[in-house]
Order: sequence, then structure tokens, then C-alpha cells
Amino acid sequence: MFNAEELQEIEALKKRYESPQAILLPVLWKLQEKHGWLDDASMTEAASICEVPKSHVLGVVSFYTMFFDKPMGRHHIMVCTNVSCMLCGGEKIYEEVKQKLGITHMERTPDGMFSLEEVECMGACGGAPMMAVGELFYERINSADALEIINTIKEKGSAPPPKRTVQLPDISEASNA
Repeated sequence: MFNAEELQEIEALKKRYESPQAILLPVLWKLQEKHGWLDDASMTEAASICEVPKSHVLGVVSFYTMFFDKPMGRHHIMVCTNVSCMLCGGEKIYEEVKQKLGITHMERTPDGMFSLEEVECMGACGGAPMMAVGELFYERINSADALEIINTIKEKGSAPPPKRTVQLPDISEASNA
């Protein structure tokens, strides 16, 4: 599953800890990055590398929402509908994205391009409502922004960069005030 360079990285990581079990999360993350999800073979490989029973790996994969035990879209969209985002329109954004893609929570489009997840919190309450595509966070968006992001992905094959908004002043600005 891993090439020689990746195996060297894993061995270096193992040396940082007393037990190989300690590197389970990074190993799972690397496997998921390579394959898009964690199938039975990936979980068996992780168990072997980390010297843990496969049942332990299954427990970790089922516990953490960042791991997928089924194929997901190449562009995984997460829309927050927790309190801050909900109050600012997160539920409406989720419903419109759902309608646009024709899928619901933890489903993927037939072409495999998109998957959708309704999430409880992504830690961006100050920038509510928010949506993420993979590891790109889009804060203070509305339904039109969300649909525009999806259209850009369809047209260009990649997500546009987020529009940055400054939430707090730079430390130097604060100290000069």
C-alpha cells in the first residue's frame, strides 16, 4: 500500500514514540489520502504497521468522523448546521447544496465528484455560516456563494481559494491601539 519513501516516513514516525500504536491516526490519514477512504485492506495494513488488532483499527475509524469507511467524492463538502451557523443560515445552505447535488448526508454523486456531509461544528463559529471543501474553509458565506463554489469545481475541477476575512486585528495593530 505504501511506497518506499512513505514507509521510511512511517518508520521515522515510529521512532518518535514508545509504541507503534501511537502512530495509528497518522497512518490512517495517509492511507485515506492515498485512496480516498479506508477499505478493508487499508485497515488491515494499518493494523499490521501499528501492531494492533484490526478490531482496534475498526473502532478508531468508526469513532472519528474524519475517516471514511466507504468511497466519498473527490470533493467532500461539509456544511455546518450547528448553533452559530444555523442562526446565520447554515441549514438553508445545506438544503440548497443538497438540492444542487441531488444527494444527502454522507452520500456521493453518481460521477464520484462530490460527497456531502452535514457537520455539527468545524470550529469557525466567529465566521458563521461556514462550509468546507476538503481542507478549504469558506466562512461568512451564503447559499449563492456555496453554489458558486460548486459550479467552479464543476467547471475547473478544483475548489476556488477562500475569500479571507480578518476576524481579529494583527497583534501589532492591537498593541498600537
